Amino acid sequence: MKNKGTSVFGNSLIWFGAGVSIAEILTGTYLAPLGFGKGIAAILTGHLIGCTLLFLAGLIGGRMRKSAMETVKMSFGQKGCLLFAILNVLQLAGWTAIMVYDGALAADSIAGIGAWIWCLVIGALILAWILIGIRNLKIINIIAMGALFVLTIILSVVIFGDFGKAGTVSSEVISFGAAVELSVAMPLSWLPLISDYTRDAEKPVKATAASALTYGIVSCWMYMIGMCAAIYTGESDIAQIMVKAGLGIAGLLIIIFSTVTTTFLDAYSAGVSSAVISPAVREKWAAVAAAAVGTAAAVIYPMDNITDFLYLIGSVFAPMIAVLIADYFILKKDHCKESLNWRNLGIWLAGFIIYRLLMRCDFVLGNTLPDMAITVGICLIVNYLACRSKSK
Repeated sequence: MKNKGTSVFGNSLIWFGAGVSIAEILTGTYLAPLGFGKGIAAILTGHLIGCTLLFLAGLIGGRMRKSAMETVKMSFGQKGCLLFAILNVLQLAGWTAIMVYDGALAADSIAGIGAWIWCLVIGALILAWILIGIRNLKIINIIAMGALFVLTIILSVVIFGDFGKAGTVSSEVISFGAAVELSVAMPLSWLPLISDYTRDAEKPVKATAASALTYGIVSCWMYMIGMCAAIYTGESDIAQIMVKAGLGIAGLLIIIFSTVTTTFLDAYSAGVSSAVISPAVREKWAAVAAAAVGTAAAVIYPMDNITDFLYLIGSVFAPMIAVLIADYFILKKDHCKESLNWRNLGIWLAGFIIYRLLMRCDFVLGNTLPDMAITVGICLIVNYLACRSKSK
């Protein structure tokens, strides 16, 4: 009997868990220098861009019933996709380490038993989530997400209520365009893995739309919590804010479960991408290995500033998804049967270089949107010229 696909509600729960994240709250604190009005505008603008792209990427995998890295074969061929699968495994292992590190530091600020111990606790819970399996997590996810929802409401009330009277803006400077780009960066970081979940959806289009919408709303919420906490309290350490507000145990639960539910997705997708690199690899055990490596890295290495990491992810995966969107939605081309599509790989490289160059400029809508527009344009022009050359 064929397994029933994941429900729209089930996919929404997964992406609710992805959005409730200490990393998103911390990134939100970087936007505090803009002040409340401009900060909110930057958050909403960036997430509108990022979550639209997230929807398009997830829709491709959902319709084709393929994982994220399997869909990349459509544009870059069987061997061409291996480059992105390897890069994706590396960035997901990196995200796992960053999330465990941030979660452990925050948890230790509330219950000081040693950050490395909290790394091991969080790592063990992530392993438990992986071993239970995504199809068997529905009841656990409902309980965990319900608890997170209630606790995050309490945190929001504390920050927007008690601290709302004493507003201060940081003396540091950030442009509106840079703030938009930081807001795009989080949904963009999920582009190389959303199809790992929409591929199993019972109703792919509705599940993808619900996933992108749920993630977008929750992620905006987390950014706003971080930004407002930094504005109203002058404090960028969310754990300390929780302590000062008397959210000891509740704050600890928010930190631990939000870290686990988000980082589980990173480790799980690292396993899915590993299976694309080598069919001999079993997804679940590769995910276990990614979680173990990430936990070990979190214990050993300091990871206090992730902005450069976010920009690196953007420069690699924004042009990749731009080429895929052009091929699937506009050109209607499929290069899955090819070994390596050098033309699209060259277009991706051009997009990567353009993104790095655009980082020197300050666009009001950030770097991702212009880079992807340029990359799609290059893709269309190159394909038009190639078609003309063949017709002669």
